[in-house]
Amino acid sequence: MTASLSLATWIISALTVFGVIFRPMRWPEWTFAVAGAFILLITGLLRWSNAVQGVLSGTDVYLFLAGMMLLAEIARREGLFDYLAAYAARAAKGSPHRLFWLVYVMGTFVTVFLSNDATAVVLTPAVIAVSRAAKVSSALPYLLVCAFVANAASFVLPISNPANLVVFGEDLPALGPWLARFALPSAVAIAATFFLLRWTQRHDLQGRIETDIAIPELSRGGGVAAFGLTAAAIMLMASSSFGLELGLPTFAAGVLTALAVTVAERSNPLPLVKDISWGTLALVAGLFVIVRAVELSGLQQILIDTLQPLLNGHPRTGAVLAGVVLAFATNLTNNLPLGLMAGAFTTAADLPGKVIDSILVGIDIGPNLSVTGSLATILWLTALRREGLTFSAWNFLKLGLIVMPPTLILALAAVVVQPWT
Repeated sequence: MTASLSLATWIISALTVFGVIFRPMRWPEWTFAVAGAFILLITGLLRWSNAVQGVLSGTDVYLFLAGMMLLAEIARREGLFDYLAAYAARAAKGSPHRLFWLVYVMGTFVTVFLSNDATAVVLTPAVIAVSRAAKVSSALPYLLVCAFVANAASFVLPISNPANLVVFGEDLPALGPWLARFALPSAVAIAATFFLLRWTQRHDLQGRIETDIAIPELSRGGGVAAFGLTAAAIMLMASSSFGLELGLPTFAAGVLTALAVTVAERSNPLPLVKDISWGTLALVAGLFVIVRAVELSGLQQILIDTLQPLLNGHPRTGAVLAGVVLAFATNLTNNLPLGLMAGAFTTAADLPGKVIDSILVGIDIGPNLSVTGSLATILWLTALRREGLTFSAWNFLKLGLIVMPPTLILALAAVVVQPWT
């Protein structure tokens, strides 16, 4: 590919990512990703065979996302998290600090076993409802938990963040090696985010909250959904332990749980399927095509030739620098397209394990700086708007500057000092 064609590919790809992040005219994110891929095709900058190859390379990710969206939507429709959030509010016994801790724990578990997007989509509305019922002085601390823990806890397991799948691709570690590499950095990130976030919100965590919280009755479908989610988590942990791809098991778990709830409730499954954000799959497919075009443009080889000697020559320093640079870059490009490009880079390059691990940590934690960093944070903002609430990008950035950098440095330090990786 000539220099002019490569430059044209880079410009179209950059404009596509810009559209996905900032959504001019408020169009859905997927329209920009699909439009960018289509422009590359009709201009001849990318062959149809290469585009098809790019789309097919994301099959496991599509199945994973579809399964997780099914599970999350089932839990939402059946009121499972409304029930759990109300139970947490009752267990707080009038203490805002205890409620903050309980919501944080619940958000951590949802992120770990249902992915960070589920925390934003499913838990946020439940926390809003419970905050109103508990008559808290400010719902903001509890809502911020949903945004920040969704990224801080997103690399505990491979299934905790779709970005994990795209960064590692076919080289995704099995559960045992994954935990050996990321258990300590994850624990550090979760703990640091908790203490920093609670410190910044300390003034809104004063006084007492309502103790007589009505806990909604869990329907038969809600019970089936809880059982299905538990079974799905066990099945995915088992699949990960054997190093199997996670897409098909996740999709199967979602479909089986949906069928079980439909039978238990004797309900029509079409509304469930209709309410799922299928545009997310189109978004990811379009981004896979964009990344394939960037690979073929020669940019990836330029990066490999430039960075590989530096990263291999000084792996510990290189790991920290790579993690920091990519963490801040996620807020300029969003972590999903950046994760795709980083995944292609780490697959093609010969890099030390600590560098690869630091790249993942940066991509997962970095979005806690701004509202544009990850799809989960964008979905969190959308959930707030549906309930008539807002939180400005400037206020998020001011808070992110306090919470994200220290957390990132501590997590990267945990990656670097581990003697067994």
